[in-house]
Amino acid sequence: MPDLRNCRRCGRMYNYIGGPPICLDCKNADEEVFKKIKDYLYEFPGATLSQVALDCDVSVEKIKMFLREGRLEITDGANIILECERCGKSIKTGRFCNECQNQLHNDISGSYVKSDKDEKEIKKPGVGMRYLNKNF
Repeated sequence: MPDLRNCRRCGRMYNYIGGPPICLDCKNADEEVFKKIKDYLYEFPGATLSQVALDCDVSVEKIKMFLREGRLEITDGANIILECERCGKSIKTGRFCNECQNQLHNDISGSYVKSDKDEKEIKKPGVGMRYLNKNF
């Protein structure tokens, strides 16, 4: 059953399949903006946030969104401050510092408790994942 939603940016209806709640056209527009920023940074490595925003005609918030997604990284010595969402430590990219990422990973992986039933199901022959025969 399709999951119809309104795009948070343009308001048009679209079939939501996961990820940010925006339509395909808005996602493609974001990709064009990212390509413009990426090309600019290849030409002018080490440019400041304000330089990139002015020269590429992109909002600072859009650039920070790409930083949070881990698609851009702050260079050493830059005056841009990006903080870990968990502890507030200064980071270069993403949402969390390395320590918090490791802690969250450990918390998530430790929350799954195997039962005897899980062990028996895993050991059954023919149950689980396999490669598909590509010789069709």
